[in-house]
Amino acid sequence: MYSTRICPYCRMAERLLAKKGVEPEKVMVDDNPDRREEMARRTGRTSVPQIFVGSHHVGGYVELAELERDGKLDALLAQT
Repeated sequence: MYSTRICPYCRMAERLLAKKGVEPEKVMVDDNPDRREEMARRTGRTSVPQIFVGSHHVGGYVELAELERDGKLDALLAQT
């Protein structure tokens, strides 16, 4: 998960994943412009969080919460 220290959506994503027993590997982009550029290349987006489950790009917190709401997040997490 690409993240920054001050992003409230990053914290919400972390809490949702923690409820699922998942501790995301965080790539902090606020101190590292190269990692931010990497994130933009991989996702086509510049906002955080950008969440991956394995190699699957979920998107941001809104998309993660939508997967949970639709009952699809557990199945996705089980694939890793």
